[in-house]
Amino acid sequence: MVNFNGNIFPRGTNILNSNNRGLKYGDALFETLRYVNGTIFFWEDHYFRLMASMRILRMEIPMNFTLEFLEEEITKTIRENNFGKDAIRVRLNVFRNDGGLYKPEINKVSYLIETSKLESPFYLINDQNYEVELFKDYYVNKDMLSNLKTTNKILNVVASVYAEENGYQNCLLINTDKNVVETINGNLFMVRNGVIKTPPLSDGCLNGIIRMKLIEIITSSEELELLEESISPFELQKADELFTTNSIIGIIPISKYRKKEYDNTISKSLLGKLNAKARIG
Repeated sequence: MVNFNGNIFPRGTNILNSNNRGLKYGDALFETLRYVNGTIFFWEDHYFRLMASMRILRMEIPMNFTLEFLEEEITKTIRENNFGKDAIRVRLNVFRNDGGLYKPEINKVSYLIETSKLESPFYLINDQNYEVELFKDYYVNKDMLSNLKTTNKILNVVASVYAEENGYQNCLLINTDKNVVETINGNLFMVRNGVIKTPPLSDGCLNGIIRMKLIEIITSSEELELLEESISPFELQKADELFTTNSIIGIIPISKYRKKEYDNTISKSLLGKLNAKARIG
């Protein structure tokens, strides 16, 4: 079951038509959320990121789009799917309503909520091989639109195909300055000699929620130092660890890039702190 503007429909129902602006122009935003036992992990952060993104894209925010309203709509969708106490992946889509060409006729929006089961209620570390490679065919732009979680993800799609064709688990995306920005599905962190670096938002990376939470965790630690600085591809093979982050999986240690193999000691320690932060809210 899916939730379209507060109405519940069976999955597969023809809800959207050929004039949908998300389909035609990628005129849409989305949030992917982890829901466990009545709690949406880091919900306030997701909500305020969505509101800020809608303002940047000049979307009209409905008066009823409160934190509480959208949380209840998510909970209603989960309840209608009879998931019980399962861990749930939620995708909240917001798109400008039909009408117009590039220039929309109106700025009002609709929303669509989809849900599916997750294997574990909390973030886990996967010790399996996770090899990555640079994707150099196309570049991430260094601007604010790249920070937003929009449905304009064709670069990520093509990079995913490249990774599949070449036997990699993920790819590292680079910006127009040829600096490493992020992975296909998350933010990037690099560890070297106790210092953890992650690209700044000005380099064009996604303003990720788990990125934000890890920055909070690392900066409050006495053992670790955080730097928000550009990462050159040449630095990758000197690193002790690389890992990527997103709201569904949490932390994914990268085991290999080219001839360099990485440890995952720091990423494992951070994962425990991230799970604790998620439980607190």
